[in-house]
Amino acid sequence: MRKKWWIFLVAPPAIVLFGWLFGEMIMHLWNWLLPGLFGWKTITFWQGLGLLVLCRTLFGGWGGGGNRGSKNKRRREQWEKMTPEERESFRAWVQRKCEGGAEGGESKQPA
Repeated sequence: MRKKWWIFLVAPPAIVLFGWLFGEMIMHLWNWLLPGLFGWKTITFWQGLGLLVLCRTLFGGWGGGGNRGSKNKRRREQWEKMTPEERESFRAWVQRKCEGGAEGGESKQPA
């Protein structure tokens, strides 16, 4: 396997570039929209970057999706093991949950 030595040369400038771009983007969007709409103060680049970090931490996460593939695979395997009757029962349960019709004992997922 070839060593990817070039990644150490490319990654740091790419991280700085993306951080700068997204910080600028947040700052300009904020300064364009919020003072005019709500009368809020304008922000600096560093405040925009801080806002980006705060929002990613609170709402977006940082990508850690390494588990997602295994969870999806496990769900798919469970679905394939179900009989057609179990699948239909599960679909009906999901539909009841989405419509808000699950009450009392019906709220439990079928076995």
